[in-house]
Amino acid sequence: MKPKYYRDGGTEELIRFAIGECSLGLILVAMSGKGICAILMGEDPNLITQDLQDRFPNANLIGGDRDFEKMVAKIVAFVEGPKVGLDLPLDVRGTVFQQKVWQALRKIPVGSTASYTDIAQRISAPKAVRAVAQACASNPIAVAIPCHRVLRNDGKLSGYRWGVQRKRMLLEREMTCQ
Repeated sequence: MKPKYYRDGGTEELIRFAIGECSLGLILVAMSGKGICAILMGEDPNLITQDLQDRFPNANLIGGDRDFEKMVAKIVAFVEGPKVGLDLPLDVRGTVFQQKVWQALRKIPVGSTASYTDIAQRISAPKAVRAVAQACASNPIAVAIPCHRVLRNDGKLSGYRWGVQRKRMLLEREMTCQ
Protein backbone atom coordinates (compact mmCIF):
# COMPACT_ATOMS: atom_id res chain seq x y z
CA MET A 1 0.00 0.00 0.00
CA LYS A 2 1.28 3.43 -0.89
CA PRO A 3 1.72 5.71 2.16
CA LYS A 4 -0.42 8.41 0.52
CA TYR A 5 -3.29 5.92 0.15
CA TYR A 6 -3.02 5.08 3.85
CA ARG A 7 -2.96 8.73 4.93
CA ASP A 8 -5.63 10.14 2.63
CA GLY A 9 -8.57 9.08 4.82
CA GLY A 10 -10.44 7.46 1.95
CA THR A 11 -10.59 10.49 -0.33
CA GLU A 12 -13.22 9.99 -3.03
CA GLU A 13 -13.74 6.37 -1.98
CA LEU A 14 -17.08 4.67 -1.58
CA ILE A 15 -17.19 2.60 1.60
CA ARG A 16 -20.30 0.55 2.33
CA PHE A 17 -21.08 -0.40 5.91
CA ALA A 18 -23.72 -1.98 8.05
CA ILE A 19 -24.15 -2.68 11.74
CA GLY A 20 -25.34 -6.02 13.05
CA GLU A 21 -25.82 -7.62 16.43
CA CYS A 22 -24.05 -10.60 17.90
CA SER A 23 -23.60 -12.02 21.38
CA LEU A 24 -20.61 -9.67 21.87
CA GLY A 25 -22.68 -6.56 21.19
CA LEU A 26 -22.84 -4.54 18.00
CA ILE A 27 -20.54 -5.19 15.07
CA LEU A 28 -19.90 -2.74 12.25
CA VAL A 29 -18.52 -4.09 8.98
CA ALA A 30 -17.20 -1.72 6.31
CA MET A 31 -15.96 -2.55 2.84
CA SER A 32 -14.15 -0.55 0.19
CA GLY A 33 -13.84 -1.59 -3.44
CA LYS A 34 -10.80 -3.67 -2.43
CA GLY A 35 -12.24 -5.53 0.55
CA ILE A 36 -13.19 -5.35 4.21
CA CYS A 37 -11.52 -2.24 5.64
CA ALA A 38 -13.05 -2.25 9.13
CA ILE A 39 -14.77 -4.58 11.57
CA LEU A 40 -15.52 -2.64 14.73
CA MET A 41 -17.31 -3.75 17.89
CA GLY A 42 -19.09 -1.86 20.62
CA GLU A 43 -22.32 -1.16 22.43
CA ASP A 44 -23.27 2.20 20.93
CA PRO A 45 -24.01 2.39 17.19
CA ASN A 46 -23.17 6.10 17.16
CA LEU A 47 -19.71 5.51 18.67
CA ILE A 48 -18.71 2.73 16.29
CA THR A 49 -20.04 4.73 13.34
CA GLN A 50 -18.02 7.71 14.55
CA ASP A 51 -14.95 5.46 14.77
CA LEU A 52 -15.48 4.54 11.11
CA GLN A 53 -15.94 8.20 10.15
CA ASP A 54 -12.77 9.15 12.01
CA ARG A 55 -10.85 6.40 10.20
CA PHE A 56 -12.14 7.49 6.78
CA PRO A 57 -12.96 11.21 7.12
CA ASN A 58 -12.79 11.85 3.38
CA ALA A 59 -14.70 8.80 2.15
CA ASN A 60 -18.30 8.56 1.01
CA LEU A 61 -19.80 6.27 3.64
CA ILE A 62 -22.95 4.44 2.59
CA GLY A 63 -24.88 2.73 5.38
CA GLY A 64 -27.91 0.50 5.48
CA ASP A 65 -27.28 -1.42 2.25
CA ARG A 66 -29.48 -4.55 2.43
CA ASP A 67 -27.25 -6.57 0.11
CA PHE A 68 -24.23 -5.71 2.23
CA GLU A 69 -25.96 -6.97 5.34
CA LYS A 70 -25.25 -10.51 4.06
CA MET A 71 -21.55 -9.80 4.63
CA VAL A 72 -22.32 -8.72 8.19
CA ALA A 73 -24.28 -11.94 8.71
CA LYS A 74 -21.26 -13.97 7.54
CA ILE A 75 -19.01 -12.23 10.06
CA VAL A 76 -21.56 -12.60 12.85
CA ALA A 77 -21.75 -16.33 12.04
CA PHE A 78 -17.98 -16.56 12.46
CA VAL A 79 -18.07 -14.71 15.80
CA GLU A 80 -20.80 -17.03 17.07
CA GLY A 81 -19.19 -20.23 15.72
CA PRO A 82 -15.52 -19.77 14.74
CA LYS A 83 -15.44 -23.27 13.32
CA VAL A 84 -17.17 -21.97 10.17
CA GLY A 85 -13.97 -20.12 9.21
CA LEU A 86 -13.64 -16.68 7.73
CA ASP A 87 -12.14 -16.03 4.32
CA LEU A 88 -12.69 -12.45 3.24
CA PRO A 89 -10.98 -10.04 0.89
CA LEU A 90 -9.30 -7.45 3.14
CA ASP A 91 -8.29 -3.87 2.48
CA VAL A 92 -5.65 -3.57 5.20
CA ARG A 93 -4.50 0.00 5.79
CA GLY A 94 -1.64 0.70 8.11
CA THR A 95 2.05 1.35 8.30
CA VAL A 96 4.46 -1.20 6.88
CA PHE A 97 5.22 -2.40 10.42
CA GLN A 98 1.52 -2.71 11.33
CA GLN A 99 0.87 -4.68 8.17
CA LYS A 100 3.68 -7.11 9.01
CA VAL A 101 2.20 -7.64 12.47
CA TRP A 102 -1.34 -8.05 11.12
CA GLN A 103 -0.17 -10.54 8.51
CA ALA A 104 1.53 -12.58 11.24
CA LEU A 105 -1.68 -12.51 13.29
CA ARG A 106 -3.66 -13.93 10.38
CA LYS A 107 -1.40 -17.00 10.46
CA ILE A 108 -2.44 -17.90 14.04
CA PRO A 109 -4.98 -20.73 13.61
CA VAL A 110 -8.42 -20.70 15.21
CA GLY A 111 -8.11 -22.09 18.73
CA SER A 112 -4.41 -21.16 19.05
CA THR A 113 -2.67 -18.22 20.67
CA ALA A 114 0.71 -16.52 20.51
CA SER A 115 2.49 -14.01 22.71
CA TYR A 116 3.49 -10.51 21.71
CA THR A 117 7.10 -11.73 21.89
CA ASP A 118 6.27 -14.62 19.53
CA ILE A 119 4.83 -12.19 16.99
CA ALA A 120 7.82 -9.85 17.28
CA GLN A 121 10.12 -12.79 16.56
CA ARG A 122 7.98 -14.00 13.65
CA ILE A 123 8.33 -10.64 11.92
CA SER A 124 12.09 -10.51 12.58
CA ALA A 125 11.80 -7.65 15.06
CA PRO A 126 12.46 -9.40 18.40
CA LYS A 127 12.97 -6.15 20.33
CA ALA A 128 9.75 -4.59 19.06
CA VAL A 129 7.39 -6.29 21.52
CA ARG A 130 5.75 -3.02 22.61
CA ALA A 131 5.35 -1.93 18.99
CA VAL A 132 3.68 -5.27 18.26
CA ALA A 133 1.26 -4.63 21.14
CA GLN A 134 0.54 -1.16 19.75
CA ALA A 135 -0.09 -2.60 16.27
CA CYS A 136 -2.55 -5.06 17.82
CA ALA A 137 -4.29 -2.19 19.62
CA SER A 138 -4.52 -0.29 16.32
CA ASN A 139 -6.07 -3.17 14.39
CA PRO A 140 -9.27 -1.90 12.73
CA ILE A 141 -10.41 -5.30 11.42
CA ALA A 142 -11.54 -7.32 14.46
CA VAL A 143 -11.75 -11.12 14.16
CA ALA A 144 -10.53 -11.19 10.52
CA ILE A 145 -7.16 -9.99 11.81
CA PRO A 146 -7.27 -11.96 15.06
CA CYS A 147 -5.43 -9.76 17.55
CA HIS A 148 -7.61 -11.41 20.22
CA ARG A 149 -5.33 -14.47 19.86
CA VAL A 150 -2.31 -12.60 21.26
CA LEU A 151 -1.56 -12.99 24.96
CA ARG A 152 1.07 -11.81 27.38
CA ASN A 153 4.22 -13.94 27.78
CA ASP A 154 2.76 -15.47 30.94
CA GLY A 155 -0.30 -16.62 28.98
CA LYS A 156 -2.66 -14.13 30.60
CA LEU A 157 -5.05 -11.85 28.80
CA SER A 158 -4.04 -8.27 28.26
CA GLY A 159 -5.74 -5.31 26.66
CA TYR A 160 -8.03 -5.58 23.68
CA ARG A 161 -9.31 -2.64 21.68
CA TRP A 162 -12.89 -3.85 22.11
CA GLY A 163 -12.57 -4.95 25.73
CA VAL A 164 -10.88 -7.81 27.54
CA GLN A 165 -14.24 -9.51 28.18
CA ARG A 166 -14.85 -9.75 24.41
CA LYS A 167 -11.33 -11.11 23.96
CA ARG A 168 -11.98 -13.78 26.59
CA MET A 169 -15.28 -14.76 24.98
CA LEU A 170 -13.75 -15.00 21.50
CA LEU A 171 -10.93 -17.20 22.77
CA GLU A 172 -13.29 -19.44 24.76
CA ARG A 173 -15.44 -20.00 21.67
CA GLU A 174 -12.42 -20.82 19.55
CA MET A 175 -11.06 -23.27 22.12
CA THR A 176 -14.40 -25.11 22.37
CA CYS A 177 -14.87 -25.42 18.61
CA GLN A 178 -11.74 -27.48 18.03
